[in-house]
Amino acid sequence: MDTRKFSFFAVLLSILITLAKAEDPYHFFEWKITYGTMSPLGVPQQVILINGIFPGPVINCTSNNNIVVNVFNQLDEPFLLTWNGVQHRKNSWVDGTPGTMCPIQPGTNFTYKFQVKDQIGSYYYFPTTALHKAAGGIGIIQVHSRPLIPVPFDNPADEFAVFVGDWFNKGHKAMKNLLDGGNSIGRPDGIHINGKSAQVGAPAEPSWTFEAGKTYRFRFCNAGMRTSVNFRFQGHDMKLVEVEGSHLMQNEYLSMDLHVGQCMSVLVTADQTPKDYYLVVSSRFTKQPHTTVATIRYAGTNIPATQELPPPPPIKTAGIAWSINQFRSFRWNLTASAARPNPQGSYHYGKINITRTIKLVNSRSYIDGKLRFALNGVSHIDPKTPLKLSEYYGVAEKEFKYDIISDEPPADIEKNVKIAPNVLNATYRNFVEIIFENRENTIQTYHLDGYSFFAVAIEPGKWSPEKRKNYNLEDAVSRHNVAVFPGCWAAVMLTLDNAGMWSLRSEMWERFYLGQQLYVSVLSPERSLRDEFSLPETTQLCGIVTSLPKPPGYV
Repeated sequence: MDTRKFSFFAVLLSILITLAKAEDPYHFFEWKITYGTMSPLGVPQQVILINGIFPGPVINCTSNNNIVVNVFNQLDEPFLLTWNGVQHRKNSWVDGTPGTMCPIQPGTNFTYKFQVKDQIGSYYYFPTTALHKAAGGIGIIQVHSRPLIPVPFDNPADEFAVFVGDWFNKGHKAMKNLLDGGNSIGRPDGIHINGKSAQVGAPAEPSWTFEAGKTYRFRFCNAGMRTSVNFRFQGHDMKLVEVEGSHLMQNEYLSMDLHVGQCMSVLVTADQTPKDYYLVVSSRFTKQPHTTVATIRYAGTNIPATQELPPPPPIKTAGIAWSINQFRSFRWNLTASAARPNPQGSYHYGKINITRTIKLVNSRSYIDGKLRFALNGVSHIDPKTPLKLSEYYGVAEKEFKYDIISDEPPADIEKNVKIAPNVLNATYRNFVEIIFENRENTIQTYHLDGYSFFAVAIEPGKWSPEKRKNYNLEDAVSRHNVAVFPGCWAAVMLTLDNAGMWSLRSEMWERFYLGQQLYVSVLSPERSLRDEFSLPETTQLCGIVTSLPKPPGYV
């Protein structure tokens, strides 16, 4: 029997059984991954399409819904998708990173099945294989609150998914060759908005249409390779209401910084003179500034937008201070409900004792003449067998060693860098503090799969235990991404209550590809289905576990 059909029907059978048990609703998708030609910056190049479009299909769902995506890889290379921000409770098997899954081989398919358990908010999916992220294959995930759970703002007239980020004209294969040769991918060629770029005054069809007096929700995600951006609406204020699954105290802003890997929702009210207006997106903290625009049109008008754009925020040192202050203005809405009826503020993270502190310092170095990036002196490489599979099959010692990275950085992080699989062994249900310290002169952003964490502080200088007195222990935002500015540190806190193998990574994809990442192994000592799902029947095998007998499942 065709293994692709078996995989799909096995998933379908399990779904039918669970539907009989009256589980939460299901959404089914069938995606064909192909190459196509588009011109995000006006230069035709190869991009990755999903069902013929870029950006890819929007996953529009509700908290606790089950998502089933049958992915057909019609590229000439192995392919994987990860679901950035989806926590995959007890289910790192479908997280879509090289440390958890075997890639989908060309000409084959794989069916992802996961649940957006106890989550709401704005997330996105993207490829983790090769340098496919530089070519597209991205799409927004919109998770709405359940009907009976109140949302702290009125339903908008409509909502719009907006990808912003940098773009390179080199092409993803050329960029991969640069990195494989030990070189940098260099600087981007421009900024795109949903795969397009436009200049002020150039003829362009409207991207969105407003009706006067109505309010609209824009969900922004920065899925770029390395560049922070700032976005602003010509003539309109915006109200920030959600960041990566958390409702916020609602402040109004003229412009917003959005760092790589981050998502947020803003409300914009059509309260200006009816005509065209620009959404403006510009690069941040780059030597060569880039700006692009997209057009918003009030219904029933055809008056062009004025060419005077809202100004960008400050740059250089003043710009860093400006962006840190904006981060500090984000406050968790303690009385609002999120995915559950109870208020977000009912979880008092600031009163939990820290059981472990992990301080991570990033570094850039050359090893045998080739560029590498590292955390605490360890530069990660992926073994032939996904880490999670090696661990589950009991052969981890043949593929990697735990804890070659220490909880404290070495005295000289740029010397004696180790290139090896980087796996940190963590204790289930521990409450941990992670410090990201950036001693380089470029901004960093970090993401942790499987969790959200409380981003309690960002400050200049070096971290020390005395800095804890400056933490926000009341209403820091629960999120999955944090920016670390040059010469600064950031602190996050979380409970390791989601068993699995989870990627903690730089979202600067050049750095990710060349080693600035690690995996956190969180194992429940009871090996219980209460804490983690067993290996799914449809899991693809590769590496040294291909022909091994399947271990007994959790009980």
